[in-house]
Amino acid sequence: MVNADRGRLMNVFENLFRNAREHNEPAPVVRVGVLERTTANGDGGSLIGFFVEDDGDGIPPTERDEVFDHGYSTNRDGTGFGLAIVEEVVKAHDWSLSVCDGDDGGARFEITGVELSSRPDDSRPTQPSGN
Repeated sequence: MVNADRGRLMNVFENLFRNAREHNEPAPVVRVGVLERTTANGDGGSLIGFFVEDDGDGIPPTERDEVFDHGYSTNRDGTGFGLAIVEEVVKAHDWSLSVCDGDDGGARFEITGVELSSRPDDSRPTQPSGN
């Protein structure tokens, strides 16, 4: 479990999944995973974040900064708000966001700086800092 506002974290996943679907034909396979920092002696790692990636067309390196701008979209029917919302939520939690190539050539969004929740019962959302 991560220390996050549950509803806003759901917005991150919803927007990343929707973005993958709306910008790829046919529909891509989307994968979510954990990013861990490996210790120097190799005895395990600690959570530093997570990723969402697809096997679609990817995002050219020259467009990777622009994709987070409000109103930017390469889909003529797109609003250009989805990834901007993702960036806003990530920043509100004091996390970091980057985009790179996925393992299968698509887009990969990495969210880092994520803290684990110390509460075993995460039924109550925690407000992100800055809100």
